[in-house]
Amino acid sequence: MFASYLIGLREGLEGALVVSVLVAFLVKSDRRDRLPLVWTGVIAAAVLSVGFGALLTFTAAGLGHRGQELFDAITSLLATVFVTWMIFWMRGAAWSLSGELRSRLTEALRLGPVAVVVMAFLAVAREGLETALLFFASVQGATTTASPLIGISLGLLTSIVIGWGLYRSALRIDLSTFFTWTGLLLILVAAGIFKYGVHDLQEANLLPGLSAQAFDISAVLPPDSWWGALVSGMFNITAQPTVLESLAWVAYALPTLVLFLRPPSSRRPASPASPSSPSSSASPASPAEKAA
Repeated sequence: MFASYLIGLREGLEGALVVSVLVAFLVKSDRRDRLPLVWTGVIAAAVLSVGFGALLTFTAAGLGHRGQELFDAITSLLATVFVTWMIFWMRGAAWSLSGELRSRLTEALRLGPVAVVVMAFLAVAREGLETALLFFASVQGATTTASPLIGISLGLLTSIVIGWGLYRSALRIDLSTFFTWTGLLLILVAAGIFKYGVHDLQEANLLPGLSAQAFDISAVLPPDSWWGALVSGMFNITAQPTVLESLAWVAYALPTLVLFLRPPSSRRPASPASPSSPSSSASPASPAEKAA
């Protein structure tokens, strides 16, 4: 449940920040009449994300054993790529994200209502599709309980509350610290997902070594214990992994952690100037815009 909660919280907060910036810009620019267009795009993106998650689930359920293992492996590897890209992208682009969103929304307002809907849809859809793919990949083998679904739902609800609090100036958090710590945890989650993908490729007979066990820590990490279930559910760490699985986990986790923890080589880039408008230029950025 915790891994699913973390996914929902991290991805949901990124989406909430995007929506907060768009809403704050329209309110400050005295364009409240365009808010329904933004919400239409956001709702459409949410529907697409849920539909994508359902498609992944039904596709996997309709395949045979070997096909399902291969499908799970592909989604796990894709999720690893996307979450890694997202972690590093957010660290580098967070400072300029608010200005870029305001610039795109200004251009969309100039083009017309459809452009505003499409812009809001595209801004949120990426986060939603990533969330669906990452959630599907992270809960493989845990689909017999409702804990993963409860976890991601609680994470999304928490992110909405935080996003609303930032927008209303009722909450102030150090987003740099937040994204650093959640990034570290997500790297460990992604390492487990990558390991799981390698195991699925072994199950599909596309990689060798399924019977080559690296070690056995069942005495320390019993599968039927609460702590064994917690570690396994969070990071896909199993008590009896294969040699190839273990090598895959280490090969992903160590260099990714080193790169993520490496101090940035340049100073924080200056945020782009906000689009020119009498109301937006005269008033300071809202907490949501500063946060993004």
